[in-house]
Amino acid sequence: MASDDTWLERLRLELAWFSGQPLLHSRGAGAILRFQHVRPRRSGAFQPRRESEITPQFLDRAIRALKRWDYDFLGMDEVCRRAVTLPEKRRFVALTFDGVPKDLISFAYPVLTRHAVPFTLYVPTAFPDGVGEAWWLGLERVIARESRISLMMGDQEQRFTATSNAEKQVLYSHLESWLRSLPPANLSAAIADLCARYSIDLAALSREASMDWEDLARLAADPLVTIGSATVNYPVLANMRDAAALREMTMGRAVAEACFGREIRHLAFPFGDRSSFRRNHVVMAEEAGFASAVSTIPGIVDAEGRTNLRALPRISWDGRVRSLRIMRVLVSGVAFAPVKPTGSATSRT
Repeated sequence: MASDDTWLERLRLELAWFSGQPLLHSRGAGAILRFQHVRPRRSGAFQPRRESEITPQFLDRAIRALKRWDYDFLGMDEVCRRAVTLPEKRRFVALTFDGVPKDLISFAYPVLTRHAVPFTLYVPTAFPDGVGEAWWLGLERVIARESRISLMMGDQEQRFTATSNAEKQVLYSHLESWLRSLPPANLSAAIADLCARYSIDLAALSREASMDWEDLARLAADPLVTIGSATVNYPVLANMRDAAALREMTMGRAVAEACFGREIRHLAFPFGDRSSFRRNHVVMAEEAGFASAVSTIPGIVDAEGRTNLRALPRISWDGRVRSLRIMRVLVSGVAFAPVKPTGSATSRT
């Protein structure tokens, strides 16, 4: 969102808190929270993905607050059960993490262990294998270092100048949006060309930022950790042919099951917003054998089968917002207008 829109949305949520609605009119059975990075604040003005980061201190405060508000902390198996049964007196919250960022085991896991709360980790298996491409990190590194950038966009070479932090932010948003619109092979070629021009080792950058299988084995040994799948390569499924998208789902599940020696029952659609997957991918998630699939479309989970288990909403926490009041408004559900159900829990939507 633009800065003005973000400010207005924060104001709306703060006003909802002061109105008392979250305390009196909570909706739904519970909420699934999505986090990406948990790490100390970094220096540097150019941080285009700051909204994906929270600090370990804020994670600690959030968990303490959710406990104080009498939320049940659930893994995804129990979320699925609560979503199809009669409403329970206490509402739930599920903590989920996308990808395999190294900071999760370094900074988030100690906090989660200290509080003894369950959480779910969605693994894109190419990254612990050391062959995943964190193209967004390569793009960020190039723009951070350079003030003049050229790259091939389609059949033409485009040139950009970005010297100030504001200009770099705009350029990052523009190029990220363009890259996300490309089919996987074209995206890989485009980011390889860009990184080669500016001597960025994308493979090394991706490996350095990701957990390996040894790290993941440590997490998988914890009974409070649910391992899910985020496909193999974490592609935008909407940019793929149906057969290739289904293969990403089935192969991601198969590789994870082989590596962890357990059934993998839960999926996260890569990126997960409305432009990144389609209605037929919800059907594919069922065909691939997943009991649930989460998006990043904001909302809450209803009981009695009113929320499609393979199109579950999640609240992505914006690391620029450090307000427990706003968090309580969001998890209460009052911020989200009631919508027509997308189908029953067993629907092939």
